[in-house]
Amino acid sequence: MNEFKHFINGEYVASASGKTFDSRCPVDNSLIGRVHEAGRDEVDAAVRAARAALKGPWGKLTQAQRTALLHKVANRINERFDEFLEAECRDTGKPYSIASHIDIPRGAANFTAFAETLANHPTEGFRLDTPDGKGALNVGHRSPKGVIAVISPWNLPLLLMTWKVGPALACGNTVVVKPSEETPATTTLLGEVMNECGVPPGVFNVVHGFGPDSAGEFLTTHPLVDAITFTGETRTGEAIMKAAAVGLRNISLECGGKNPGIVFADCDLEKAVEGTMRSAFVNCGQVCLGTERVYVERPIFDAFLTRMKEEVAKLKLGRPQDPQANFGPLVSQEHRDKVLSYYQLAVEEGATVEIGGGIPDMGPELNGGAWVEPTIWTGLSDDARVIREEIFGPCCHIRPFDREEEVIALANDTDYGLAAAIWTESSSRAVRVAEQMEAGIVWVNSWFLRDLRTAFGGAKQSGIGREGGVHGLEFYTELKNICIKL
Repeated sequence: MNEFKHFINGEYVASASGKTFDSRCPVDNSLIGRVHEAGRDEVDAAVRAARAALKGPWGKLTQAQRTALLHKVANRINERFDEFLEAECRDTGKPYSIASHIDIPRGAANFTAFAETLANHPTEGFRLDTPDGKGALNVGHRSPKGVIAVISPWNLPLLLMTWKVGPALACGNTVVVKPSEETPATTTLLGEVMNECGVPPGVFNVVHGFGPDSAGEFLTTHPLVDAITFTGETRTGEAIMKAAAVGLRNISLECGGKNPGIVFADCDLEKAVEGTMRSAFVNCGQVCLGTERVYVERPIFDAFLTRMKEEVAKLKLGRPQDPQANFGPLVSQEHRDKVLSYYQLAVEEGATVEIGGGIPDMGPELNGGAWVEPTIWTGLSDDARVIREEIFGPCCHIRPFDREEEVIALANDTDYGLAAAIWTESSSRAVRVAEQMEAGIVWVNSWFLRDLRTAFGGAKQSGIGREGGVHGLEFYTELKNICIKL
C-alpha cells in the first residue's frame, strides 16, 4: 500500500488530523494508495518553511550555484526515469509509449531549460542627464518574488508542475506545490530527488488535498504566499483570483479552452489529419491545448472526415504497459461521468455520431476503469452546448465552412482563447488568419510544437499572464530600479 504524505521542510509528514483519501488507478479502478489531506496546520508549516528557506542557505546561493543544483535535479529525474514513468502512468493511465517520450523527459528538461534561459537574460540600464551635468545611472535589478504557490493539474502532472517549479526556483524563489488530488505520485517523489541533490530544506514543499476548505484554499489564502500560479479550469481560476486580491498577490492563470482547428482546402491533407488526430485524441483528449472544434473548407470536408474516422478506428486502447497501446482511460470515474454526459448531450442536441460515442468493452479485468470511446460528431448547430463548453475528453466536432471570413468568426466565437491550429500551404493566408485568431498561441501546420523560450498563456477566459522564457521573469521576479546619482 502506497502512502502519499506531504513533503515539508525536507521531510515527509503525515496529516495531524489523520485525514486521508484514496488514490485509484483509472485503468481498472484498483487502489493505488492513500493520500494525506492537508489541513491549515500543514499548509502553514509548508509556507513558513518556504519563507525561512528564502532567508537561509537558498537565498545565499549565487545564480550559478542554483543553476548547478537544478541541473542535478534534472539529471536525477532521468536517472530514476523508470520510477517516475511508472508512478505517472499508474496515476493517469496513459500509455508508457506517450509518457516516456513527453511527460518524464520534458518534465526533467524544464529545470535545465529555464535555469539557462533566466540566468542569462540581462536587465535594463539607462544614463540620465541631470541639471548639474553629472548625471545619474539607472540599473534594473531582479530579485525573487518570494514564496510561490503552485497549483498544478492532473493531465500532465510532472511536466506542468515542473513548468512552474523550474522557473520559480531558477529565479531564487521557494515553492509550495499542491498537485491535483487525482495525481499525487510524481510530485511527491520529486521531494526525494530534491533531498538527493542537496536542495536545501524548505525550498520545495508539497501539500496534498482538494480545493475548497482544503489544501488549495488554505494555500491560496495564506498571507505569507507572495504569488500564485495555477493551471486548471476557469471557475477555479476565478476563485484563486479572488483569493489573490487580498494582499494584492500576483497571479498567473492558465485556464480552460475550446480550441479551434481550421483546415483549408489547400492544406496537405495527410499532415492536417495527422495533426488534428493528435490535437483531439492524444492523452485521451485531456490536453488544455487540444482541439474540440474542427472547421474544414467544404471542398475537402468529406475526404477529411473519412480520413479522420479511419484513423480513429486504428487507435489502440490498452494498459499503459502495452507497447501497442496509444490510447488510455480518462483520469477518473468522476471525469468519465462528465465526458459521458457530453456524449449524451451531443445526441440530444442533434449530433450525428460519426464514430464512438460510448464506453468500450475492455474485458472483465479493465471494465471497471475510466474508459470511453474516441468520438467524432458532425451536424451540431453553432450554439449547441457541446460546441460552446469545454469537454476535456477524446472528442471533436467537425463542421464545413465556405469562406475565410466565416471561419475566422466561427473560430473566435467562444469565451475562451487559449490556442488555435491552422492548416494551409498558403503562407500569406497562414499569417493573415493567425493574426486574427483571438488566442494566446496559434500553430500553423503543426500542433503542440513548443519552444520554451516563447510566451505561453491564454486570452479571454483562458487565463491571465504569460510564462515561458524571459516572460517568466515578469512573474517570478520583482523588478526594481536602482538610481545612482553620479
